Amino acid sequence: MKTSFDSDIRSLFRQRDRDSMFNTRLRLDLWDYAQVSNWADRILMQLEHGLMPCDQAWPSENIAIFKKWIADGKLP
Repeated sequence: MKTSFDSDIRSLFRQRDRDSMFNTRLRLDLWDYAQVSNWADRILMQLEHGLMPCDQAWPSENIAIFKKWIADGKLP
């Protein structure tokens, strides 16, 4: 089954994560499909290095879902 932003990815980003990224110079909205899709490779790199989210690293299961979403074609 293919992953999608609306059903699998958006909910991985908490309000705190969204606020933190939106308040940077990038003004990245982690709940916006187009923005996350455009930045997906850089977001993945940050997730894999434990640099995102700001307060704790994602569990490997969440990173795997994000990677699968990219591999599946970053469906909305």
